[in-house]
Amino acid sequence: MRYIADLHIHSKYSRATSPKMDLEHLNLWAKKKGIDIITVADFTHPEWFKEIKNKLLRVEEGLYKLKNSEAGIKTRFILTTEISCIYSKNGRVRRVHLLIFAPNLETAEKINKQLLARGAKLKSDGRPILGMDSKELLKIVLDVSPDCLLVPAHCWTPWFGIFGSESGFDSLEECFDEMTPNIYALETGLSSDPAMNWRLSSMDELTLISNSDAHSLDNLGREANVFEIEPKNLSYQEIIRIIKEKDKSKFLYTIEFFPEEGKYHFDGHRLCGIRFSPNQTKKNNYLCPVCKKPLTVGVMHRVDKLADREENFIPKNHIPFKNLVPLREIIAEGLDKKKGTKGVEIEYRSLIEKGKSEFNILLDLSFDELSSITLPKIAEGIKKVKKRDLKIEPGYDGIYGTVKVFNDQDREIGKQSILF
Repeated sequence: MRYIADLHIHSKYSRATSPKMDLEHLNLWAKKKGIDIITVADFTHPEWFKEIKNKLLRVEEGLYKLKNSEAGIKTRFILTTEISCIYSKNGRVRRVHLLIFAPNLETAEKINKQLLARGAKLKSDGRPILGMDSKELLKIVLDVSPDCLLVPAHCWTPWFGIFGSESGFDSLEECFDEMTPNIYALETGLSSDPAMNWRLSSMDELTLISNSDAHSLDNLGREANVFEIEPKNLSYQEIIRIIKEKDKSKFLYTIEFFPEEGKYHFDGHRLCGIRFSPNQTKKNNYLCPVCKKPLTVGVMHRVDKLADREENFIPKNHIPFKNLVPLREIIAEGLDKKKGTKGVEIEYRSLIEKGKSEFNILLDLSFDELSSITLPKIAEGIKKVKKRDLKIEPGYDGIYGTVKVFNDQDREIGKQSILF
């Protein structure tokens, strides 16, 4: 049976996060999106952890459901959290975000106690900041339970990725030293996809996972992982085994943002409106041509610097991926309206009701099936995404990129189809 999993989001207790990111809303929206397994997120936060303990009921080993959940909702919750480690190593200040998986509530509570004993201020944010070396955090987590897993989050992000241009490392070994063999996976992040990571031979044995890092309900599932698991075998342990062993028979593919949409795909300087490809940055000596200050070097440039392979290389043991555009964005373009307008919301709700879930609509329904439940232009838009027939402008220096499904000619045709 296919299971779609989003293993990295944030709760209402994280900064810059919607107050609706609570268990009740996550439970409902996971069904709407077609997400089968979703993380509770932020289990290090004391108040949030109390809610998790009180409201969740263990079903499978290491997986939970919301008590008194509505009939027909089969959402499973898994325990993960993100921690920000800021520390000095090898003469540089490092800022590394790390994703921790815990096999059960008891283990998560033990991790929290270990961090509190070392002076961590867990109440400050759902994603707490620790002045701790990444490898020391890994040691603490594995000492609590060898069933835990630690994964570097959004590994290429300039400021907080393990390979980030501003404070990262050039290799896993430089970060984790003798603990490196305990790293089995990396999270690609919104600004990179597996193909970019395949350019580094050092990643061949690692499993690449993808998650939404959502701070609001609408962004749930913008990236996700797709597993094939027999229902009788569904458990935390099976999911971790699949990741650790890079089991291609069970890890079917990842669902990816178009990486160009990520906030740090290209280089640039947002204050001056400068967006550069890696080659343009090199020609300008890494300086903004407007203000002469250093440009923020993005993910594409950083990958290019560390890569030992050319573009388009595909490793033999790779796990495939599929790029998607969120349904609401396709509808907005199809209707030629802004994403948050009432007309887009009405069509989105109608489509979800008819098509069962967003992922079912984007991944599974045929063009004829789509045409029977929505406007021809929206059905055509979903088809164009599958064909990668898109116009893309890369993000840079904290500004999201844009993916346009329809060109000007498509818009004129669309207007006629709506009128007639």
